[in-house]
Amino acid sequence: MTSIVAAFAALCLAAADEKGFLELEYKDDKGKAYKYVLFVPHDYKPEKEYPLMVFLHGSGESGTDGKKQALTGLGNAIRKQEKTFPFFAIFPQASEQIAVRGKWAFGSPDSIRAMAILENTKKAYKIDSKRIYLTGLSMGGYGAWSWAQEKPELWAAIVPICGGGDPAAAEKFKNIPCWCFHGDADKAVPVERSRAMINALKKAGGNPKYDEYPGVGHNSWDKAYGNPELYSWILEQKLK
Repeated sequence: MTSIVAAFAALCLAAADEKGFLELEYKDDKGKAYKYVLFVPHDYKPEKEYPLMVFLHGSGESGTDGKKQALTGLGNAIRKQEKTFPFFAIFPQASEQIAVRGKWAFGSPDSIRAMAILENTKKAYKIDSKRIYLTGLSMGGYGAWSWAQEKPELWAAIVPICGGGDPAAAEKFKNIPCWCFHGDADKAVPVERSRAMINALKKAGGNPKYDEYPGVGHNSWDKAYGNPELYSWILEQKLK
Protein backbone atom coordinates (compact mmCIF):
# COMPACT_ATOMS: atom_id res chain seq x y z
CA MET A 1 0.00 0.00 0.00
CA THR A 2 2.87 2.37 0.81
CA SER A 3 4.31 2.03 -2.70
CA ILE A 4 0.92 2.88 -4.24
CA VAL A 5 0.66 5.99 -2.04
CA ALA A 6 4.18 7.01 -3.06
CA ALA A 7 3.37 6.55 -6.73
CA PHE A 8 0.22 8.62 -6.36
CA ALA A 9 2.14 11.35 -4.52
CA ALA A 10 4.66 11.47 -7.37
CA LEU A 11 1.82 11.76 -9.88
CA CYS A 12 0.30 14.63 -7.90
CA LEU A 13 3.67 16.37 -7.90
CA ALA A 14 3.90 15.99 -11.68
CA ALA A 15 0.39 17.38 -11.94
CA ALA A 16 1.54 20.70 -10.51
CA ASP A 17 2.83 22.24 -13.73
CA GLU A 18 4.05 19.67 -16.29
CA LYS A 19 2.27 19.48 -19.64
CA GLY A 20 2.59 17.38 -22.79
CA PHE A 21 3.93 13.80 -22.80
CA LEU A 22 5.04 12.78 -19.30
CA GLU A 23 7.02 9.60 -18.63
CA LEU A 24 5.76 8.24 -15.32
CA GLU A 25 5.84 5.11 -13.17
CA TYR A 26 3.14 3.10 -11.48
CA LYS A 27 4.10 0.87 -8.55
CA ASP A 28 1.99 -2.13 -7.62
CA ASP A 29 1.34 -3.28 -4.06
CA LYS A 30 4.58 -5.27 -4.13
CA GLY A 31 6.59 -2.22 -5.05
CA LYS A 32 7.29 -3.26 -8.62
CA ALA A 33 7.47 -0.27 -10.96
CA TYR A 34 5.88 -0.12 -14.41
CA LYS A 35 6.56 2.75 -16.78
CA TYR A 36 3.80 4.46 -18.74
CA VAL A 37 3.11 7.72 -20.55
CA LEU A 38 0.52 10.35 -19.72
CA PHE A 39 -0.37 13.19 -22.05
CA VAL A 40 -1.52 16.36 -20.28
CA PRO A 41 -3.17 19.03 -22.48
CA HIS A 42 -1.07 22.15 -22.81
CA ASP A 43 -3.98 24.32 -21.72
CA TYR A 44 -4.62 22.30 -18.56
CA LYS A 45 -6.07 24.32 -15.70
CA PRO A 46 -7.07 22.55 -12.45
CA GLU A 47 -10.35 24.45 -12.20
CA LYS A 48 -11.67 22.93 -15.45
CA GLU A 49 -12.72 19.32 -16.12
CA TYR A 50 -11.02 17.56 -19.05
CA PRO A 51 -11.93 14.54 -21.19
CA LEU A 52 -9.56 11.56 -21.16
CA MET A 53 -8.67 8.82 -23.63
CA VAL A 54 -7.17 5.44 -22.71
CA PHE A 55 -5.05 4.00 -25.52
CA LEU A 56 -4.27 0.27 -25.74
CA HIS A 57 -1.33 -0.45 -28.05
CA GLY A 58 -0.65 -3.38 -30.35
CA SER A 59 1.59 -6.40 -29.70
CA GLY A 60 4.69 -4.76 -31.19
CA GLU A 61 4.76 -2.11 -28.48
CA SER A 62 4.77 -4.55 -25.56
CA GLY A 63 7.73 -4.34 -23.21
CA THR A 64 9.16 -2.45 -20.26
CA ASP A 65 10.73 0.69 -21.77
CA GLY A 66 7.55 2.67 -21.10
CA LYS A 67 7.91 4.74 -24.27
CA LYS A 68 7.23 2.94 -27.53
CA GLN A 69 3.51 2.49 -26.85
CA ALA A 70 3.16 6.28 -27.16
CA LEU A 71 5.16 6.46 -30.41
CA THR A 72 2.51 4.93 -32.63
CA GLY A 73 -1.20 5.26 -33.25
CA LEU A 74 -2.82 7.85 -31.01
CA GLY A 75 0.53 9.16 -29.80
CA ASN A 76 1.62 10.07 -33.31
CA ALA A 77 -1.72 11.73 -33.99
CA ILE A 78 -1.42 13.84 -30.83
CA ARG A 79 2.06 15.04 -31.79
CA LYS A 80 0.67 16.53 -35.00
CA GLN A 81 -1.66 18.74 -32.96
CA GLU A 82 0.00 18.61 -29.55
CA LYS A 83 -0.50 22.23 -28.51
CA THR A 84 -4.25 22.10 -29.11
CA PHE A 85 -5.15 18.46 -28.37
CA PRO A 86 -7.98 18.75 -25.82
CA PHE A 87 -7.83 15.30 -24.19
CA PHE A 88 -5.73 13.74 -21.50
CA ALA A 89 -4.39 10.44 -22.83
CA ILE A 90 -3.07 7.44 -20.91
CA PHE A 91 -0.61 5.09 -22.61
CA PRO A 92 -0.09 1.98 -20.44
CA GLN A 93 2.33 -0.67 -21.66
CA ALA A 94 1.60 -4.39 -21.71
CA SER A 95 4.21 -6.89 -20.59
CA GLU A 96 5.86 -9.43 -22.85
CA GLN A 97 5.03 -12.40 -20.62
CA ILE A 98 1.44 -13.10 -21.66
CA ALA A 99 0.08 -14.47 -24.93
CA VAL A 100 -0.86 -11.68 -27.34
CA ARG A 101 -4.63 -12.19 -27.29
CA GLY A 102 -4.69 -12.24 -23.47
CA LYS A 103 -2.56 -9.19 -22.68
CA TRP A 104 -5.31 -6.57 -22.79
CA ALA A 105 -8.20 -8.93 -22.03
CA PHE A 106 -10.21 -7.45 -19.18
CA GLY A 107 -9.01 -8.96 -15.89
CA SER A 108 -5.47 -9.68 -17.12
CA PRO A 109 -2.57 -8.27 -15.05
CA ASP A 110 -1.89 -5.68 -17.75
CA SER A 111 -5.52 -4.54 -17.79
CA ILE A 112 -5.70 -4.36 -13.99
CA ARG A 113 -2.59 -2.20 -13.91
CA ALA A 114 -3.95 0.06 -16.66
CA MET A 115 -7.20 0.54 -14.77
CA ALA A 116 -5.24 1.44 -11.62
CA ILE A 117 -3.30 4.04 -13.63
CA LEU A 118 -6.61 5.45 -14.84
CA GLU A 119 -7.89 5.75 -11.25
CA ASN A 120 -4.69 7.46 -10.10
CA THR A 121 -4.91 9.92 -12.98
CA LYS A 122 -8.52 10.75 -12.07
CA LYS A 123 -7.39 11.54 -8.53
CA ALA A 124 -4.40 13.65 -9.54
CA TYR A 125 -6.08 15.72 -12.26
CA LYS A 126 -9.47 17.29 -12.89
CA ILE A 127 -10.92 14.60 -15.18
CA ASP A 128 -14.53 14.61 -16.34
CA SER A 129 -15.78 11.17 -15.31
CA LYS A 130 -18.56 11.44 -17.88
CA ARG A 131 -16.08 11.86 -20.74
CA ILE A 132 -13.67 8.93 -20.50
CA TYR A 133 -13.03 7.20 -23.82
CA LEU A 134 -11.40 3.92 -24.78
CA THR A 135 -9.46 3.13 -27.93
CA GLY A 136 -6.94 0.56 -29.09
CA LEU A 137 -5.39 -0.93 -32.20
CA SER A 138 -4.81 -4.54 -33.20
CA MET A 139 -4.14 -6.34 -29.89
CA GLY A 140 -5.41 -3.17 -28.25
CA GLY A 141 -8.48 -3.29 -30.48
CA TYR A 142 -9.28 -6.68 -28.98
CA GLY A 143 -8.72 -5.10 -25.58
CA ALA A 144 -11.10 -2.25 -26.34
CA TRP A 145 -13.89 -4.67 -27.23
CA SER A 146 -13.16 -6.72 -24.10
CA TRP A 147 -13.15 -3.73 -21.73
CA ALA A 148 -16.34 -2.38 -23.28
CA GLN A 149 -18.01 -5.72 -22.65
CA GLU A 150 -16.92 -5.90 -19.01
CA LYS A 151 -17.10 -2.20 -18.01
CA PRO A 152 -19.82 -0.69 -20.21
CA GLU A 153 -20.76 1.87 -17.55
CA LEU A 154 -17.33 3.53 -17.62
CA TRP A 155 -16.86 4.52 -21.26
CA ALA A 156 -18.53 7.47 -22.95
CA ALA A 157 -17.38 6.05 -26.31
CA ILE A 158 -15.09 3.37 -27.71
CA VAL A 159 -12.89 3.38 -30.83
CA PRO A 160 -11.64 -0.16 -31.62
CA ILE A 161 -9.27 -0.35 -34.57
CA CYS A 162 -8.43 -3.56 -36.50
CA GLY A 163 -9.30 -5.86 -33.61
CA GLY A 164 -12.09 -8.25 -32.73
CA GLY A 165 -14.33 -9.28 -29.88
CA ASP A 166 -17.15 -11.57 -28.85
CA PRO A 167 -20.28 -10.91 -30.94
CA ALA A 168 -22.37 -12.86 -28.44
CA ALA A 169 -21.63 -10.18 -25.81
CA ALA A 170 -22.91 -7.25 -27.92
CA GLU A 171 -26.08 -6.88 -25.84
CA LYS A 172 -23.94 -5.85 -22.83
CA PHE A 173 -22.53 -2.73 -24.47
CA LYS A 174 -24.85 -1.98 -27.38
CA ASN A 175 -25.55 1.50 -25.98
CA ILE A 176 -21.93 2.67 -25.90
CA PRO A 177 -21.24 5.02 -28.83
CA CYS A 178 -18.77 3.17 -31.03
CA TRP A 179 -16.71 4.09 -34.06
CA CYS A 180 -14.77 1.14 -35.43
CA PHE A 181 -12.11 1.09 -38.17
CA HIS A 182 -10.53 -1.70 -40.22
CA GLY A 183 -8.74 -2.17 -43.55
CA ASP A 184 -10.31 -4.74 -45.86
CA ALA A 185 -6.87 -6.01 -46.92
CA ASP A 186 -5.73 -6.71 -43.34
CA LYS A 187 -3.82 -10.00 -43.26
CA ALA A 188 -2.95 -9.87 -39.53
CA VAL A 189 -6.50 -9.46 -38.17
CA PRO A 190 -9.18 -10.41 -40.73
CA VAL A 191 -11.65 -7.62 -41.44
CA GLU A 192 -14.44 -10.09 -40.71
CA ARG A 193 -13.65 -9.67 -36.99
CA SER A 194 -14.76 -6.03 -37.02
CA ARG A 195 -17.65 -6.72 -39.37
CA ALA A 196 -18.95 -9.37 -36.98
CA MET A 197 -18.85 -6.99 -34.01
CA ILE A 198 -20.59 -4.19 -35.89
CA ASN A 199 -23.31 -6.52 -37.17
CA ALA A 200 -23.82 -7.93 -33.67
CA LEU A 201 -24.18 -4.46 -32.16
CA LYS A 202 -26.71 -3.48 -34.82
CA LYS A 203 -28.73 -6.66 -34.25
CA ALA A 204 -28.71 -5.92 -30.51
CA GLY A 205 -30.17 -2.48 -31.17
CA GLY A 206 -26.99 -0.41 -31.16
CA ASN A 207 -26.01 2.25 -33.68
CA PRO A 208 -22.23 1.90 -34.21
CA LYS A 209 -20.22 3.79 -36.81
CA TYR A 210 -17.90 1.77 -39.01
CA ASP A 211 -15.27 2.81 -41.53
CA GLU A 212 -13.73 0.09 -43.67
CA TYR A 213 -10.78 1.22 -45.76
CA PRO A 214 -10.53 -0.41 -49.24
CA GLY A 215 -7.08 -1.78 -50.04
CA VAL A 216 -5.66 -0.92 -46.62
CA GLY A 217 -3.75 -3.61 -44.72
CA HIS A 218 -3.17 -3.96 -41.00
CA ASN A 219 -2.19 -0.35 -40.44
CA SER A 220 -5.60 1.26 -40.56
CA TRP A 221 -4.81 3.23 -37.40
CA ASP A 222 -2.82 6.05 -39.01
CA LYS A 223 -5.76 6.89 -41.25
CA ALA A 224 -8.26 6.49 -38.42
CA TYR A 225 -6.41 8.60 -35.86
CA GLY A 226 -5.54 11.09 -38.59
CA ASN A 227 -9.22 11.83 -39.17
CA PRO A 228 -10.08 15.12 -37.40
CA GLU A 229 -13.77 14.22 -37.48
CA LEU A 230 -13.02 11.38 -35.06
CA TYR A 231 -12.09 13.74 -32.23
CA SER A 232 -15.04 16.04 -32.88
CA TRP A 233 -17.33 13.02 -32.71
CA ILE A 234 -15.69 11.74 -29.50
CA LEU A 235 -16.15 15.09 -27.79
CA GLU A 236 -19.86 14.94 -28.56
CA GLN A 237 -20.21 11.70 -26.57
CA LYS A 238 -20.90 11.94 -22.86
CA LEU A 239 -22.27 9.57 -20.24
CA LYS A 240 -25.81 10.39 -19.18
